[in-house]
Amino acid sequence: MDINSFKTTSAKPAEVERAWFVVDAENMVVGRLASKVATILRGKHKPQFTPHVDCGDFVIVINADKARFTGQKENDKEYFSHTGYPGGVKVRTPKELRATKPTFIVQNAVKGMLPKGPLGRDMYRKLKVYAGSEHPHGAQQPQPLEL
Repeated sequence: MDINSFKTTSAKPAEVERAWFVVDAENMVVGRLASKVATILRGKHKPQFTPHVDCGDFVIVINADKARFTGQKENDKEYFSHTGYPGGVKVRTPKELRATKPTFIVQNAVKGMLPKGPLGRDMYRKLKVYAGSEHPHGAQQPQPLEL
């Protein structure tokens, strides 16, 4: 055998083929859902995965408002934000966030599992999260993904 037949190939950004997947988050645990979605956004499920190239696929998450937490996290977990003003700390629980921003919980969980920096931001842009069961990406012919 020729030694050159065992060379490791590196994916080029122009050669990456992207697929579209739909994930139904109804009754799924937020953290487990987010880790699997982050893996697909990153492209680690593909044999030509390259760490410094965005080779992941697009993911559409529907029914994000019906994703659940285990234990008492629905009431005990806290999301912090700061307005930038003195005393401007805002603390919200998932229960409060579901009423105002139902998609934030899934988006935040996935974003925290992606790389930080420009590459991670590009990966995050391929995530589409919707609170209901409808999405406007029918033209892309997304395939259902069982997690």
